[in-house]
Amino acid sequence: IRTAINAKLGIFGIVRTLYNNQNRLAQDVSAQLQEHFGAQLFATTIPRNVRLAEAPSHGLPALAYDAKAKGTLAYLELADEVLARK
Repeated sequence: IRTAINAKLGIFGIVRTLYNNQNRLAQDVSAQLQEHFGAQLFATTIPRNVRLAEAPSHGLPALAYDAKAKGTLAYLELADEVLARK
C-alpha cells in the first residue's frame, strides 16, 4: 500500500485485542511486542469479553449495548490514548 498509494503511510500504533492477562502465552507475546515495538504499542489492552462479542449480533455498537462492559470501557480508554497520542 505504501509503495502504490501513500508513500508516507506508517503505523500509528499497535493494539492488543482479545487479551487475557491471566494467560501465560498472552503475557509472553505482550512482552515480546513491548520489546520489539516499544512506544508504538498502546498501553491499553482490549480484553476478551462476552458482552463486547454479543453487541454486533444485536445490531448495536458496544457502547450502546453495554456501556459498562470491560471491553467497552477498554475501547473508550484506547480512544483517549489515541487522542492523546495525536
